[in-house]
Amino acid sequence: MPTDTSPGPGALPARAPLAPVPGVPVLDVVIPVFNEEKDLGPCVRRLHEHLTRTFPYPFRITIADNASTDRTPEVAAGLAAAVEGVRSTRLEEKGRGRALRTVWSHSEAPVLAYMDVDLSTDLNALLPLVAPLISGHSDLAIGTRLARSSRVVRGAKREFVSRAYNLLLRSSLSARFSDAQCGFKAIRREVAERLLPLVEDTGWFFDTELLVLAERAGLRIHEVPVDWVDDPDTTVHIARTAAEDLRGMWRVGRALAIGALPLDRLARPFGDDPRDRTALPEVPRGLARQLLGFCAVGLLSTLLYLLLYSAFRSSVGPQAANAAALLLSAVANTAANRRLTFGVRGRARAVRHQAQGLVVFGIGLALTSGSLAALGAATTAPAHATELAVLITANLAATVLRFLLFRAWVFPERRGTPAKDDHR
Repeated sequence: MPTDTSPGPGALPARAPLAPVPGVPVLDVVIPVFNEEKDLGPCVRRLHEHLTRTFPYPFRITIADNASTDRTPEVAAGLAAAVEGVRSTRLEEKGRGRALRTVWSHSEAPVLAYMDVDLSTDLNALLPLVAPLISGHSDLAIGTRLARSSRVVRGAKREFVSRAYNLLLRSSLSARFSDAQCGFKAIRREVAERLLPLVEDTGWFFDTELLVLAERAGLRIHEVPVDWVDDPDTTVHIARTAAEDLRGMWRVGRALAIGALPLDRLARPFGDDPRDRTALPEVPRGLARQLLGFCAVGLLSTLLYLLLYSAFRSSVGPQAANAAALLLSAVANTAANRRLTFGVRGRARAVRHQAQGLVVFGIGLALTSGSLAALGAATTAPAHATELAVLITANLAATVLRFLLFRAWVFPERRGTPAKDDHR
């Protein structure tokens, strides 16, 4: 069992409590704004008063103006001149993600946060949000309006959209965090330095992408229940934002599926995660998780197979339709199990894994084709529903053997190393 706890090349260091540096703020709170001349002043003064009264470390408030066309730049400059610890920066292009990336990339504060200018989130959650990052417990922190102890006041439409969005994230990208859209988040600077270059979105999907990549890399995300009151004057265009979010989910999901993101840059050193210490003979390594992942992938690939078979059968006949449908679904099944079930990232060995997967496909083809042949020998004109029932039964039998072959031969766990993703 490895005992070296030093980080590998390019990896993050082990988490540790932050030590304040004289003259450097511990926390930098960014407020991205676009045409907020009316609300900006009250928001900044209220936030500054709250931090002065409750936050035990030096802080800074940064106003990030997203190409406003009203008097927002003048109001921001006036606040920066009049209120100690407030500064402003101007961007000539719109985009909340662009504003956060710009400010966070140039801030020297060890903890970076942001909140919406409407202050919908109760500020009493700010210290609990950043405390786990200061103590070294977590890498990122988010406010959640969907926890049982959260108290939220908003309309039915916004409630439905928010819950539907988070449900979609869970089903499509396997996200486990509860609330992606709450404008109340924080991140440690060393994490932001590694994570920001991997995030492509510059708009509203920015923080969702940030969270998905952080979670997939194994970083710890702390959630804080918040009290939240909806802003009835919000300028967010729900339909346009939803369309952009769907495109972002597709792009991120595809990149994760093909292993195009170097998430190993975000790995913590061995020993930082207690799951690294479970290499004990009596503790099976990830078997339950792999079984669940394999079953989920198998269910989806079976549905894909049946759809393809039904589509091909009328034009090429049952045997050719079975072979084509099984081949295409097998390639998709191997790719999905490689990444989601057995946690192999990157392109290394991808061709070999697909070749081995095709051998497993050959076994499945023999079972299903043999079943079809037996059905054809038993009756000259079997009903389509009967064919599907026979194929489903044959596929279930092949599934058990497929899992055993995947686990023992295609994606074997390497002895002497912690059970983590293969980044070679």
